[in-house]
Amino acid sequence: FYMDETEVANIDYREYIYWLNRIFNPEDDPGYQKVVDGALPDTLVWRSELSYNEPLVEYYFRHPGFNYYPVVGVSWQQAHDFCMWRSDRVNEGILMQKGYISQQGVAGQQGQENFTTKSYLLGMYQAQPGKGATAKKNPLKTPQGTPRTNVTMEDGILLPDYRLPFEAEWEYAAYGLINQNPRVSTKEGKRGEELQSNKQVYPWTHNMNSSGLRDTKHGSWQGQFLANFKRGSGDNMGVAGGLNDRAVYTAPVQSFYPNGFGVYNMAGNVSEWVSDVYRPLTGLDADDVSPFRGNKYMKLYKNENGEAEIDSTGRVKMTAVTDEESKNRRNYQRGNVINFLDGDSTSQASYGYGITTLISDKSRVIKGGSWNDRPYFLSPGTRRFLEEDQASSTVGFRCAMDRLGSPEGNGRKT
Repeated sequence: FYMDETEVANIDYREYIYWLNRIFNPEDDPGYQKVVDGALPDTLVWRSELSYNEPLVEYYFRHPGFNYYPVVGVSWQQAHDFCMWRSDRVNEGILMQKGYISQQGVAGQQGQENFTTKSYLLGMYQAQPGKGATAKKNPLKTPQGTPRTNVTMEDGILLPDYRLPFEAEWEYAAYGLINQNPRVSTKEGKRGEELQSNKQVYPWTHNMNSSGLRDTKHGSWQGQFLANFKRGSGDNMGVAGGLNDRAVYTAPVQSFYPNGFGVYNMAGNVSEWVSDVYRPLTGLDADDVSPFRGNKYMKLYKNENGEAEIDSTGRVKMTAVTDEESKNRRNYQRGNVINFLDGDSTSQASYGYGITTLISDKSRVIKGGSWNDRPYFLSPGTRRFLEEDQASSTVGFRCAMDRLGSPEGNGRKT
């Protein structure tokens, strides 16, 4: 899989809001106001009863001074929607760059008539072909040998969807244990050591003291903290003339050293949403390969005429797979398996939200420490949860993408 090297920044999320305002302009249809409002971060998360944070409420998301600070106040649902939007815009950009769709046609999009990858592949989005699609040099051909104007997934041009990382992926990326391998494979056909030389507590490994919070290398950074966190009560930043992490609240997304995989701020700055539904014992319940809790299987919605449809925002309509459709399958018997293996069938015990627990099927895992956390939460193994429709001034997110094909490179030989 691939993962963003930084958290999604305010400027990235503002581009999303700008696009929504352009495509779903409330002046054209007042009903579109809900689409735009539903994507806006909750800036009120900065408020605290015994703290003056109104400047952050007013300016943190929109002022250029915070362009490259992590976006916060975003719920899991909003982060999930951003990933879907990003997937479509990237594929749309690829098709424009290669000339398969016209830039003029894209510029005129309004309302539900906008590009989504799925609607394009299903032939439901009628794209205006670009010059590259009709040119004789177009490598895509019909069975008759004429230039083909539509791209399919088999052509290898479109990318997989962006998404929130799974908890296991996030933790793997956070540790960056490639730096603990004494001999890493550096070229194709040559295998590296199947060995990790040291255990580590935190993501950083660029110095020998990987269990500490400070840089131990001799130089200007010696003694400096390696993440943005709260050292102790009343100490979010340090003292005048000697600021330890140089951030009262969040810090720019490329602050501090990246870890072994080149990923920034996997400890500190903001905690991050991951895809998984929270359960206390996920590590014991989940599969060995690609462990994940949160599956709710979907299928294409078809009307009485057997045709697919798009919704008011241009997305292809999907519907949940029913238990009746799943009952004869060998690998799963229910369409919604979020609560699979929950409770005790003998005693009828289950997660009674609000009665015996605060954990529900909407509780999503958040990983990593934040600017307001003590060092304990900087370890990638720690985990907490928050309801998927809630937000916090300490929680942001980053995107991931599946890698298709060989896990180590297209030319890699085993």
